[in-house]
Amino acid sequence: MASGSSFQEEDLSCPVCCDIFKDPVLVSCGHSFCKTCLRGNWKQRESWECPVCRRKCSKDWYPPNLSLKSLCEAFSQSHIDSQKSTSKISSVLCSLHGKTLELEDKQPVCLVWQDTRQHNHKPLDEVVQNHKEELQTALKPLQEKLEVFSKVKLTCNQTAWHIKSQAQDTERQIKEEFQKLHQFLREEEEASVATLREEEEQKSQMMKEKIKEMNIQISSLSDTIRAIEEEMRSEDISLPLNYKTTVKRARFTLPDPQLVSGALIDVAKHLGNLQFRVWEKMQGIVKYTPV
Repeated sequence: MASGSSFQEEDLSCPVCCDIFKDPVLVSCGHSFCKTCLRGNWKQRESWECPVCRRKCSKDWYPPNLSLKSLCEAFSQSHIDSQKSTSKISSVLCSLHGKTLELEDKQPVCLVWQDTRQHNHKPLDEVVQNHKEELQTALKPLQEKLEVFSKVKLTCNQTAWHIKSQAQDTERQIKEEFQKLHQFLREEEEASVATLREEEEQKSQMMKEKIKEMNIQISSLSDTIRAIEEEMRSEDISLPLNYKTTVKRARFTLPDPQLVSGALIDVAKHLGNLQFRVWEKMQGIVKYTPV
């Protein structure tokens, strides 16, 4: 690490062109080079390797070293303004933590990242695999929750069908009872059927709203799961960058759904002591005439 809080020009120089870095990129071994210098070097070689340590590299992965780029830009600007060969590193901060960057093996390092072992220059595929495993663990409760909601929705659909079936069956029984009576009983029949259908409408509407709520929750869970799965399929730097947001989204869960109490038709209310109740009403109009 450079002494004090200042960098020398050689600390910010590309090992290939020996000039201040321009659009520096980071290869898997941890060394940085100008993007054009690295491409030019690799064009002259049959295999892709680090120009410094000769370690094999992947040509498909050399992300921009934004921290080093910030240091070089600050160094150049300070050099122009003050006509000095050094610039204070305190003017270059980690864009995420706002902490002063330090040099380690000529690479700018955020001490916060270093302490949390996130700037240890691990290969990207290792970082991606670790994040995928953690996301898979976080995804499992969501998948289980989706299964719970799906089962409850199925029960709601069956209940809605049963409400309809109960209403039809109860209406049939009511009509069988009222067929034994004259016009007065038919008027009572129509009144009773109307009451039944009103309850059916109310409870069917209640179940429709419950099913609609289940659809919304299931859709929300499905969208979250789909977004996490798409993030997991990412093979580039975006997964580590979006990891915290993705995990936070994965850990957000909904409470378990509850079935609606009292959802079924109150059959006893419509059929209980039907003939006796109607007979009591008839006493006001039925006249007893002794033979």
